[in-house]
Amino acid sequence: MNLKVKIGNLELKNPVMTASGTFGYGPEFEDFIDINRLGGILVKGTTLNHREGNAYPRMAETPSGMLNAVGLQNKGVDVFCKDIYPKIKHYDTSIWVNVNGSTIEEYIETAERINELEHIPAIELNISCPNVKEGGMAFGVSCPSAVAVTNAVRKVYKKTMVVKLSPNVTNIAEIAKAVEAVGADGVSLINTMLAMAINAETRRPVLSTITGGLSGPAVKPIALRMVWQVAQAVKIPVVGMGGIMNAADAIEFLLAGATAVQVGTANFIDPTVTLKILDGIEEYMHRHGIKDIYELIGGLKLN
Repeated sequence: MNLKVKIGNLELKNPVMTASGTFGYGPEFEDFIDINRLGGILVKGTTLNHREGNAYPRMAETPSGMLNAVGLQNKGVDVFCKDIYPKIKHYDTSIWVNVNGSTIEEYIETAERINELEHIPAIELNISCPNVKEGGMAFGVSCPSAVAVTNAVRKVYKKTMVVKLSPNVTNIAEIAKAVEAVGADGVSLINTMLAMAINAETRRPVLSTITGGLSGPAVKPIALRMVWQVAQAVKIPVVGMGGIMNAADAIEFLLAGATAVQVGTANFIDPTVTLKILDGIEEYMHRHGIKDIYELIGGLKLN
């Protein structure tokens, strides 16, 4: 069976990847799985400068999901390049860096540094970050700002660039088409949905930031719908994510048009889940007599 998929000029050995912020940098999971079997891993969100993240509490469990407001805690791109990259560059899988910034200039500088790393073939451009010059509105919630940051990074980053889209928009397909037009090699979706939780006894918000990002099974039907809509609207590959807990979930995203999938919240519940999903996809293909993963991608039957 052929499980290889292509994102731009980049070939993945299979369509199963990890979602940024849920897998650390990789070594954290070495005791549980053979990372080299995965199609790719997304290291945690990386910014130009060190970020402490938000105050605690910044994670909370919700019915069928979880809220997080970690706030992109990381030590900055220079520490990643100097201290972390040497420890993970040997992985025989596609390593992507999730790039973030509060200004276009920060995105550009971070991407330029990542571009120099030989064993990092791709970045995931996270345009759900607050644009400080626009009063904190995320870059990804309007076409003009999404285009501006994508276009600017495209000019300096020479490898595969996948743009991560926010679901907190009126028409996600329009944003996808806009970033495709200025050079995105693919889009990934969905990022977390803006949500909140309240403690009725204390009458206070559960998170220090009041609102946070909702992920997990609760968002899957919305994510699936958005992936299907975007896959119809663009010619570039779509990487689907949002509540994928098992192989059946992953297959649904492939049928909706995703070329690859990312597994996120499920990693917190079962650190071996990604390989179980990969095995499950192989079993499904064998059971249905499918020889090539591309027979599944976009294979949703509408009549």
